[in-house]
Amino acid sequence: MAKIGQVINKMIDYYSQDLQQVNHFLKVYGFAKTISEIENVDEDTKEIIEIAALMHDIGIKNSLEKYKSSAGNYQEIEGPPEARKILEGMRYRAELIDRVDFLIANHHTYDNIEKIDHQILVEADFLVNVYENDLSKEEKKNIYTNIFKSSAGKKIFKDLYNM
Repeated sequence: MAKIGQVINKMIDYYSQDLQQVNHFLKVYGFAKTISEIENVDEDTKEIIEIAALMHDIGIKNSLEKYKSSAGNYQEIEGPPEARKILEGMRYRAELIDRVDFLIANHHTYDNIEKIDHQILVEADFLVNVYENDLSKEEKKNIYTNIFKSSAGKKIFKDLYNM
């Protein structure tokens, strides 16, 4: 996991001068790291979660250029090839890159979450998005009820959003 700092550096470079994106992915990373540690996720999975959290929105830049939209479905299309280029350049193993690509390609897909890495990424992203998008109490309740499954994610959500 010594390369996590290097991934952060690559992502800061990728989103150079876009403080909103840099702040977003760092916050998602912080929550993902925290949840995965509290949930006692194994080290290999934790590494995947942390890298995916840092890179989950990497498709936004190309989505805005190609489609004039940062909609989730476009991010899921445009993100994996960008992440793959960076991770291959850093010589990450193919299995890790494939899983990170899967998570990026599905981080706005909530109906078929089967593994803990996907669940934690989605929860961490929502913990940040709820605040950044100033959602209503009803929207928060729906997200908590329908999305959150991990005990750590649920506790953090309750603590942050007074649920």
